[in-house]
Amino acid sequence: MTQLYDSDRPSRGRLFPERTISPAEKAKRQAQTEAFHQRGRIIFERLRPQLIADYYNWFILIEPDSEDYFIAPNSMSALQVALQKHPQAQFATFRLNETGICGRI
Repeated sequence: MTQLYDSDRPSRGRLFPERTISPAEKAKRQAQTEAFHQRGRIIFERLRPQLIADYYNWFILIEPDSEDYFIAPNSMSALQVALQKHPQAQFATFRLNETGICGRI
């Protein structure tokens, strides 16, 4: 009978504590993400009144460090344009509407 699985491969998942981040590290990463989003939100709130009339429900990607923003009708085309200018950057994504929320609940 042949062996179906290679036993030399390490398994993935929470069974291996060395591959699990600690609660402190998780909280630190979450705080960094929230701070990044808040920096983008400040720029979004400043831009929204002047852009909402012409680009209602379009996506806006904001790079908080340079305050550059990219607008497109869908998120993927906005991301493509944004990555051309800032290939290694992270972007805060919003929708140009009253709330700035991109999805549905």
